[in-house]
Amino acid sequence: MLYSSGTTGHPKGVRAAHPGGPLGRVPELFTRRLSLHEIDSTAVYLSTAPLYHSAPLRYNAMMHRCGATSVIMERFEATQSLALIEKHRITHSQWVPTMFVRLLRLPQDDRRIHDLSSHRFAIHAAAPCPVEIKRQMLDWWGPILYEYYSGTEGNGQTAISPAEWLEHPGSVGKPILGKLHITNDAGEELECGETGAVYFSGGLEFEYYQDPEKTAAAYNHRGWSTLGDIGYLDAAGYLYLTDRASHMIISGGVNIYPREIEDVLVTHPAVQDVAVFGIPHEEFGEEVKAAVQLVEGEEVAAETLIAFCRARLAHLKCPSSIDFHTELPRHQTGKLYKEVLKTPYWPKHRQP
Repeated sequence: MLYSSGTTGHPKGVRAAHPGGPLGRVPELFTRRLSLHEIDSTAVYLSTAPLYHSAPLRYNAMMHRCGATSVIMERFEATQSLALIEKHRITHSQWVPTMFVRLLRLPQDDRRIHDLSSHRFAIHAAAPCPVEIKRQMLDWWGPILYEYYSGTEGNGQTAISPAEWLEHPGSVGKPILGKLHITNDAGEELECGETGAVYFSGGLEFEYYQDPEKTAAAYNHRGWSTLGDIGYLDAAGYLYLTDRASHMIISGGVNIYPREIEDVLVTHPAVQDVAVFGIPHEEFGEEVKAAVQLVEGEEVAAETLIAFCRARLAHLKCPSSIDFHTELPRHQTGKLYKEVLKTPYWPKHRQP
């Protein structure tokens, strides 16, 4: 039984329904992934994240089952990952967006010194990748970035190729498991382009271990399930994630999605990592706060970063203040523990 990373609370044990087929049968999703990423016994896979998390564990198991080779990092380090690609002639790898940011912050000499010509599939997930960061990675590595959206729950999955992403920048793809639905607060399905809760139907069923309330909250009256994300579909059926419902800031009655702000601030050359969240405001209910980790050796004033944000977004979305941190509280898989940053600002009885 796998556990979620617990970025919105305590980690939750996820119990998936048994597939019900005979032992040894290859699941349909497994077959699709093999085809999508051209995985066979010749693949050499770089695993950059801890094996106790669902994606690295499942991908390494898939590689093992195919007779491929896994090269497993004990801990992610940007320069070492490039060296391993060259040393072991890596063909496939898996990443999260924060790793891309750290790679892009390396000095040009460190980026150019390694031969990455064997690298054909850089697979990434865990969080939507900022558009500008992904464009920079495509410029560097070429059209080898393959993205997917899923969760430990395995209730549905989307995927998108580099060519598709260039036509639908910012999307996390179309379903390869289950069917997508976007709903409003009343549970009514929304039209293309309208933002709401992201649900899957027709995927795998799951339950949270010894937590019937959380399990019930993950399903709606139609039996569709959600991971708690907000997003929308375009006319071609591609999914775009806006943020997690639990991260939304409501300031003066206006819904503000932190991810949009984070995607802007992380493109500033002095910023290594960023988290945006709401803190109490006497008049508006909440105001926007940013926590920033700077690139080592860089210095920049909070006012400069706020101005950088205001030049690119509506002022009401931009941080009113910024805290600087030596390091932000991230899981080794790249998931950010925002609750750790938010809690000091919110008395328990006012926690949103």
